[in-house]
Amino acid sequence: MKSQLRFEQRRMKISPLGEEASVPDFVGSRILQNNLEFDLDETDEIFEGYGQRYNSYPYRQYMSYNRELTEQDVKMAVLENDFLMAVFLPEFGGRLWELIDKRTGKNLIYTNDVIRFSNLAVRNAWFSGGVEWNVGIIGHTPLTADSLYTARLEDEAGTPVLRMYEYERLRGVEYQMDFWLGEEDRYLNCRMRIANTSKETVPMYWWSNIAVPEYENGRIVIPAEEAYVGAFSDGGSKVYKVGIPEVEGVDISRYGDIPVQIDYFFNIPKESPKYIANLNQDGYGLLQFSTQRLQGRKLFSWGHKKGADRWQEFLTEDAGSYVEIQAGLGKTQYGCLPMPPHSAWEWMEQYGSVSVEAEELSKSFEGLREHMTDYVLGELDDTDLENRLVKSRSMAKTKGELVFEGSSYGALKNIQRQMSGDRSLSSHLEYHLADEKKRWVEFLHTGVFFQQNPEDRPDDFMCDEEYYTCLKETVKGINMGNWYAHYQLGALHMYHCAYKKARKAFKESFRLQENAWACHGLASAYLLEGRKEKAVQWIRRGLCIRIAATSTDLSYIKEGFKILLSVNAYEDVLKFYEMLTEEMQKESRIYYDYLTALGYSGKWDQVRSYLEKHPEYTLDDLREGEDSVSELWSEAHKRSCGDSTCEVPVQWDFNSL
Repeated sequence: MKSQLRFEQRRMKISPLGEEASVPDFVGSRILQNNLEFDLDETDEIFEGYGQRYNSYPYRQYMSYNRELTEQDVKMAVLENDFLMAVFLPEFGGRLWELIDKRTGKNLIYTNDVIRFSNLAVRNAWFSGGVEWNVGIIGHTPLTADSLYTARLEDEAGTPVLRMYEYERLRGVEYQMDFWLGEEDRYLNCRMRIANTSKETVPMYWWSNIAVPEYENGRIVIPAEEAYVGAFSDGGSKVYKVGIPEVEGVDISRYGDIPVQIDYFFNIPKESPKYIANLNQDGYGLLQFSTQRLQGRKLFSWGHKKGADRWQEFLTEDAGSYVEIQAGLGKTQYGCLPMPPHSAWEWMEQYGSVSVEAEELSKSFEGLREHMTDYVLGELDDTDLENRLVKSRSMAKTKGELVFEGSSYGALKNIQRQMSGDRSLSSHLEYHLADEKKRWVEFLHTGVFFQQNPEDRPDDFMCDEEYYTCLKETVKGINMGNWYAHYQLGALHMYHCAYKKARKAFKESFRLQENAWACHGLASAYLLEGRKEKAVQWIRRGLCIRIAATSTDLSYIKEGFKILLSVNAYEDVLKFYEMLTEEMQKESRIYYDYLTALGYSGKWDQVRSYLEKHPEYTLDDLREGEDSVSELWSEAHKRSCGDSTCEVPVQWDFNSL
């Protein structure tokens, strides 16, 4: 058949994502990668800790989802030829959702049977399955649940090309992904491009996160002899190197034998081809291969303890277990790479099937690695792929026909650049300005900041220097009496960790107009400064104002309770809980916070009674690595009946990793 690109819809079971949080993510969440020590050689050069972020600002959290599934229509982009069918999700970060080998009818990657959001990402909401394209900051991409710009075009041979792209706000870069299947291609072509058109060096991060089936007796193959290890589940905080495949008596290439949740980042020699393969017990599976720029490869295993099994069940319905194999710009995910100004990084990845004969499959890891490397060098030829990258450069600079729209932030950035006389973003990528963003443009042109009803949710938050500079100047004059201008300036001060200046701006905002947003900002600033009593005072005010204004702002209540619990203000949580609607009180995180406050206020018997009578209780937004419910259960038993050895029920055991 002739190569095809088509756009269609499919009915899928999805949990509701909910709207973005009404308040910015100032305080952030616990990020394991931000608290590591490194025991490495001076030649490893993994840029440890470079580019870390402690929150998701200017992106807001998605924290209003739940686990109830409903059938919805989901947009799909489908590439197909005689050998492969690749299905993408433009509305969800452009994720590659299925890759079907048409000769066998088998899916080469792990596809979840639902899209069920859980708290594992930079912005909280994340779902498992497919290939996720992670860009910009350490962790799952801020755009994993967002729509990307999606376009169609053709290469010089007339082959249809699927393009997805966006402007990533935190790093101020564009990323562009072009996918195609030529008529004779047995591997999906993925041409990636990150463009830093600014004048600054920026920390850059990219990892293609590939979920693959956890085959019984499955094996991974990589051209490496050592790996960097970060084993968070056992309380370890150091990153160190180990020889592979055997680590502490386990052949980690046979991932079914790995006992605990763990990451292995493989140190592939510079001269070796860059690939990773996942094989089933018959020697069949996925091979991912790339040009040299994508130097890193990783294996993530959930392990095989009770907590691991619970996480696998928590993320899906009946799709089964998976492991992750990944490919990245750096050697590990513990740091970013410095990307120069006015530069573009490009590479190609290919995804397709591979089969290994039984004789080769029976060999040791070293023997299988040698065989696979010979196959990659002989059949795929990394030199040829590097040449394809160069030859496709003109196609990558060709403008496509827009099918779906993304955000307005690229259009806003172009307007800023034009006003300052700087170079624009990539001319072949089309960005559209939504009507609600035009008032930000008006502000840049006139200096007059727009007004807002204090009861309405704030709109966008910015991190661009242009807005920061303009706001700092105009609040001294034309915007002196504008409460919302002072509030937005406070948010930008928070982004720059200028907490004293942020407090001053938030207080002026509140003086001009009582508003819950400035209260949250002040509470966050005081909390980050360690001034707990002040944090409590201001979040109390904010909660009173917000609850009086509306009964539906779940994100504000969650943020308020989070701050109160972090400083042990349990009585305040109980008081505000009683002010909520019955529906809000039943929300799983709100009720968990209530139970926590109830217990630490001395009523552990009530907590134990509830948990015993409601084994079905589920914390919808349980954070990866968080053992909240199991800890609450154990503490309730210890405090109410003196039983400090009670076993955590299976349904709440997410921590035995």
